[in-house]
Amino acid sequence: MCLSKAYVARNGEPELVLAEVASLKVKDEKLLLSTLLGEQKEIVARIREIDFLTHRITLEKGTKGGYR
Repeated sequence: MCLSKAYVARNGEPELVLAEVASLKVKDEKLLLSTLLGEQKEIVARIREIDFLTHRITLEKGTKGGYR
């Protein structure tokens, strides 16, 4: 399947947050990432870039920390 992978920069290196991302919802300062199988991650971050050709979502950490 050609679903996206979400990454966040940590110490200048991309760190995988969630693979096979099917949905991304913006909720105030948080992003809710979901897979087709129902796995979810909530992260305080901003979208830096979405590359549809490479199925890559690049995020920037928000001011309130990490992800769950």
